[in-house]
Amino acid sequence: MIITISLILFYFLTPILLIYLTHVSTTVNKIGAVVLAYGLGLLLGNIGLFPAASEAYLNLLAGKAFLPHNEMLEYVQSGKLTTSDHHLNKIKSLQDMIMSVAIPIALPLLLFSLDIKRWLKLAKEALLSLILGVSSLVIVLIAGYFLFGSHIDDSWKVAGMLCGVYTGGTPNLAAIGTALEVSPNTFILTNTYDMVLGSICLFFFLTGAQRIFNLVLPHFRESHGHVKLGKIVKESEGVDNYLGMLTKKGSIQLAKALGLSLLILGVSFAISLLVPKTSQTMVIILSITTLGLALGTIKAISSIEKTFQLGMYFIIVFSLVIASMADLRSMFQIDFLHLFMYVAFAVFGSIIVHVFLSYLFKVDSDTTIITITALTFSPPFIPVVASALKNKEIIITGITSGILGYAFGNYLGVGLAYFLKGF
Repeated sequence: MIITISLILFYFLTPILLIYLTHVSTTVNKIGAVVLAYGLGLLLGNIGLFPAASEAYLNLLAGKAFLPHNEMLEYVQSGKLTTSDHHLNKIKSLQDMIMSVAIPIALPLLLFSLDIKRWLKLAKEALLSLILGVSSLVIVLIAGYFLFGSHIDDSWKVAGMLCGVYTGGTPNLAAIGTALEVSPNTFILTNTYDMVLGSICLFFFLTGAQRIFNLVLPHFRESHGHVKLGKIVKESEGVDNYLGMLTKKGSIQLAKALGLSLLILGVSFAISLLVPKTSQTMVIILSITTLGLALGTIKAISSIEKTFQLGMYFIIVFSLVIASMADLRSMFQIDFLHLFMYVAFAVFGSIIVHVFLSYLFKVDSDTTIITITALTFSPPFIPVVASALKNKEIIITGITSGILGYAFGNYLGVGLAYFLKGF
């Protein structure tokens, strides 16, 4: 109980401290609260504070975030798992719960202040970028299969999982892993390598990607001048300004916005119960996005100040939690070097090809970055990167790309796997 309470306090209070530091320190502000949360989470999860997982526990997880409480107790009582595994399972359960709540609450708050009419003017280029992103991924996965496949067990299945995870995130990875009956060990290692390499990639997107991509790709501000971006620039400059949120008036208004966000979550969850379990995550994200945008058209809601910043607070919480779940130690095993190389080739190779295609088709840097984010990390990470880019206008573009990835990723992943199996 003490560990649980301590972790809850750490996960929800640390972001407040980080936000405060961004306001009192110019250096910290340049780094950003999200980047700091990510770095701190990686440190927390890899310095030995959490119990180490046994091989038996990892095999029983088989891609699940944690084991149900009663099932865990049975394994411990029968001697199959240790008390240390039990403590770790409690931590994983808590982490999964916070992640499951943080993003659905954050998304409506982020969307309340967005203008759907302005986004429609950007939709054509966003769709082009999505097509380029998926094409880049498929090209690189096929090339990587012939480079590394002969050294990896069930490499065609790994290719399918990578196609899923880089079009729809972990939900698609798990779904394809189940559909292809991937072994627990292969699934765990693929997922671990993805999380570690993805962390490096995400850090790059949060820091230097925009400046580097701007060297070869059109700037968002320049290529979308017809959208009257003067107002957008002015709005984006204040996305990191959290001052005034705790005033009496501000607190009351934000409490109302938070209540609406919880209501949207409840309604979206209810809607998801009408579809198969494998599609529920996608339906929840889609429903939250739709309802958030719809309520954002109501002036009384869209005029509430600091809803975007409140949403970003929950995003920082999410970043801290998910980074603390990455295990950097598992990746350094020589026996799985080729699997690691295949995942690295998929992550970085697809980005390079995507940027090259964006250059050929003149897609701007911000749209390219947010599309890669949507495909590589899934919708929950989109606001994180959009905040680092100082461009909240691309959030809807990213979420749309991410949702389409959710929708088609499983089909594409399974199809690619069986295609490669024939060689």
